[in-house]
Amino acid sequence: MKTSGNTVFISGGSAGIGLAIAKRLSEAGNSVIINGRSAERLQKALGEIQNAVAIQGDLSLEADRIRIAQQLAAQHPDVNIVINNAGAAFMNDLSDSTNDAAGKAYQEMNTNYLSVIHFTALVLPQLLNQAEAAIVNISSIAAFRGNKFLPTYSASKAALHSYTQGLRDTFADNDKLTIYEVYPPLVNTDFSAEIGGANGIPASEVADELFWALAKDQVEVPVGETKRIHQAIEQLSTASH
Repeated sequence: MKTSGNTVFISGGSAGIGLAIAKRLSEAGNSVIINGRSAERLQKALGEIQNAVAIQGDLSLEADRIRIAQQLAAQHPDVNIVINNAGAAFMNDLSDSTNDAAGKAYQEMNTNYLSVIHFTALVLPQLLNQAEAAIVNISSIAAFRGNKFLPTYSASKAALHSYTQGLRDTFADNDKLTIYEVYPPLVNTDFSAEIGGANGIPASEVADELFWALAKDQVEVPVGETKRIHQAIEQLSTASH
C-alpha cells in the first residue's frame, strides 16, 4: 500500500490513537479527514494536523453513519483509506447485580462492532472505485483474552477481529482492496485512563506500527506486548495445520 498521496478518513480522530495516526499520515503527505463527536475537540485537533479537515458526528448512531458516508462520497470522492478507530469501553463488574452490565455491553458492541459493519458497508462502494484502497480496523490485545475488568469490551473486540478476518477473506481475490487489523495493547490516552492507561505505550507507537505495516502490506499489525501473543497464536495455528 502506498504511504503518501492517500485521502484517509479516521473515525475517533480527534484524540488518542486516532489523532496520533492522523498526525503520522499527514506528515507523510496524505490528506486526512478526522471524525469525532465533539466539534470542540475536532477543532483543537485540526490545530495539530497539517492538511486535514473534520467531519463531526457520532458513528454509533445510524443516521450519522449514513450522513457521513454520503458526505464522504459527495465532498471527498478520492477517499481510499478508511480507519475504523472510534470505540467505547467500560469497566464492567459482572459480579455486581446493580451494575448495568448488559447496557454497557450493548454500547460497546454497538460502537466497536455493529457500527463498524454498517459503516464499512456504506463506504465500500466508494473504496472499490479507487485504484488502491484499504480498510483498517483498530482492534485490541483484548480480542485474544477477556478479563474481569473489561469482559464485554474484550468480547466486542473479539467480534471485530472475527468480522475483520471474514471481510479479508471476502475480498481476498480483489487486488485493489486490502483489509488491515491493528492490535494495540494498553495505550496512554484519555480513553484508557480509567483502566490505568498512564502505564501504557504512547499512541504514537501505534501510529508508527500502522504506517510501517501499510508500507509492507502487512495486514496483521500487533503492537507492543501484543506481538508476543500474536506470535504464539500464529505458531499454534501453523502447528495445527
